[in-house]
Amino acid sequence: MTSIGIGSRPDHALGSSTDRSPGAGGGGASTAGAFALLGTVQATLIFTITIIGVPLPDIGREFGLGSADLVLLSAAYGLPFSGLLLFGGRLADRYGGRSMFTAGLVVFGLTSAVAAFAPGFAILVAVRFGQGLGAALAAPAAMAVLRAVHPEPDAYRRAMATWGGLSVLGAATGNLASGVLTTWVSWRWMFAVPVAVAALGLLLAPSRLPRASVPAARRRPGLDPLGAVLATIGITLAGYGLTVTGDHAWTSTVVLLPLGAGVVLLAAFLAVEHRVADPLLPAGFVRDRRRILGLVGVLLAATGTGSISFLISLYLQQEHGWSPLATAGAFVPFTAALIGAGRAAGPLIGRYGPVRATVAGLVVGAAGLLLLARIDHPSRYAVDLLPGLVLLPIGAALVFAGTAVLTTRDVPAHRAGLAGGVLNTAMELGPTVGLAALMSVAATRTDPIRGYAWAFGTAGVVFLLTAVAAAVLVRDGGPDQDRERDGEQARNPDRAP
Repeated sequence: MTSIGIGSRPDHALGSSTDRSPGAGGGGASTAGAFALLGTVQATLIFTITIIGVPLPDIGREFGLGSADLVLLSAAYGLPFSGLLLFGGRLADRYGGRSMFTAGLVVFGLTSAVAAFAPGFAILVAVRFGQGLGAALAAPAAMAVLRAVHPEPDAYRRAMATWGGLSVLGAATGNLASGVLTTWVSWRWMFAVPVAVAALGLLLAPSRLPRASVPAARRRPGLDPLGAVLATIGITLAGYGLTVTGDHAWTSTVVLLPLGAGVVLLAAFLAVEHRVADPLLPAGFVRDRRRILGLVGVLLAATGTGSISFLISLYLQQEHGWSPLATAGAFVPFTAALIGAGRAAGPLIGRYGPVRATVAGLVVGAAGLLLLARIDHPSRYAVDLLPGLVLLPIGAALVFAGTAVLTTRDVPAHRAGLAGGVLNTAMELGPTVGLAALMSVAATRTDPIRGYAWAFGTAGVVFLLTAVAAAVLVRDGGPDQDRERDGEQARNPDRAP
């Protein structure tokens, strides 16, 4: 699997392959080589979320699982991934991006290897949680390293426009690869990809990536351990509470206890963040309207693509009896549309700005979801599903690219890990919390297929409302204002966003 190709060419978007990043191990590394390595890892971290989708029915039959167990298995990777990302970002800012990137790959690779040999459901869920822990260390660290590779704001914006599409490409590739492997070999072989990529990353990191630039002791941000504990447990508990709403009533103890505890802990986290010297999530970081749009947009795009992967896979296999390989083939047009739109996203953002690109992507994505809301028992793939499976990834590619630029705009180098943690948190909440919320919507209908239709329609309406709000409330500053901000950031590199 490759991470390059979703956006404009790396040497065009990111600089010449002969450029050297200062301080790189092994005598210097090309920007294109560093981006290829970091992007491959980022795509694989998201790939590892979706590889579980197509073979879920087979895993359920092998281990005798119910629908609640399948939802938990689907979310077991994303819950710790999203819960620990803020702390992972702080570790990257404190100890250096490459160091934490390497540590995350070690955990991610080892747990992926164990997952391939899991003897039962409990072990598989446990190692999926371990994979999420490793990913939470590696993902924000990768963005911190990317910031060091591209210290110039304009080059960094172009890199982020490409970076934003890598995650959804990884998700789409996960569906395809897991279907092929499940059909021809076994679902266990799908974990060979994260093992191989982790090993490759550990092998190449010393020569391809800049050495970790660790701040002087007096300038290192504090760890904020209380905030880290509250955020991690709060996000995980709230996410789990939402995950089980598909099989339990909202008023049940199984839902209310973790959901209520998670909300209380997150409220405590926000209170603590106002009082500590070095908060994990500085209040000023999320006050900018464009950054808010970026975070909401990436959450929605991840929810939309994640729900399609999960629900359409189940629908085709359980309702129409498709094999895992045929189900994977159903997502080939999805992936092709994603790649094509991703290649156009960078130039479109450069011409029209990230806000307009994000709004356009939300509108196109909404159209795809509303078309899929027509799904019913006799729905035909080519007529009823395919149009939505093409429009949604086109919109998602624009949204992911635009929101990556919006979320990381004006972020100084010493907060690159924070930006990576926040962006990836929003992205990972989509396939976990966002999907669980849509499953709750689906559960309001007694017929599961009509429930899927209701969930897709609800998501489409939310996409449209967000696009309208963004068009009215958020404005692009334009190239001149971007250059002015770049000059100000160059004069004051430590200025907080």
